[in-house]
Amino acid sequence: MAIDYKKEGRIAIFTLNRPEALNAMNPESLEELSRALIDFKDDDELWVGIITGAGDRAFCAGADIGTMLPVLKKLIGQPWAEPPTIMRGLKLWKPIIAAVNGHCLGGGLEIALACDLRIASEKATFGVPEVTLGLIPGWGGTQRLPRAIPWAKAAELLLAGRPFDAQEAYRIGLVNKVVPLAELMPTAKQLAEIVCRPGPLAVRAAKQAMIQGTSLSLEDGLELEKVLVDFLVTTEDFDEGCKAFLEKRKAEFKAK
Repeated sequence: MAIDYKKEGRIAIFTLNRPEALNAMNPESLEELSRALIDFKDDDELWVGIITGAGDRAFCAGADIGTMLPVLKKLIGQPWAEPPTIMRGLKLWKPIIAAVNGHCLGGGLEIALACDLRIASEKATFGVPEVTLGLIPGWGGTQRLPRAIPWAKAAELLLAGRPFDAQEAYRIGLVNKVVPLAELMPTAKQLAEIVCRPGPLAVRAAKQAMIQGTSLSLEDGLELEKVLVDFLVTTEDFDEGCKAFLEKRKAEFKAK
């Protein structure tokens, strides 16, 4: 399997599993990732996802040049022909954490950018080198990177295509934390457990408001926020959260 998909309680773990190719994405792995993400989206028992790479050398070195780049020519004029993923085509409001264990380049960085939180090992390296191939990122890199870090820094990385290390990624705000490799998955799982504690419908609504709001005016974003608030106050989870607060106990949320 190019994608190792496991479920641990409320947490889904997606492992990009082509270590012999630095976990580079080929058409088969992209299709498998799409199917796994859709299953995660539709499984009411799963609340948070973690994406990582097999081995200790790479999170994902990007697209497999030998198999993926020829596909690009076949898809000219077909922007939605690829399987739907978090990079493009799949609306997924459940939060996802990227646990970046090694090289995170090109499409690999775009996968990480499509996640909501990013933990990096000290050995991780990042970059969007597509311009060195006469190309630009095609899974959202040109759009998400300038939204994630300062514009001038995003321009430097996208236009020069140079790699950078985990400490620089942390300094520019691309990752939330840098940890030793041995602590990467425990840290990611700990963070996932923390994100599982609040009301899951509220967490998803917050993510939706953030993502959709970035393309709206402030006025329209406030309207979206109000729509989501109006929905949340009708849920069982909201009633349970308020009741638990007044009773000074832990809330038992059910995503309902």
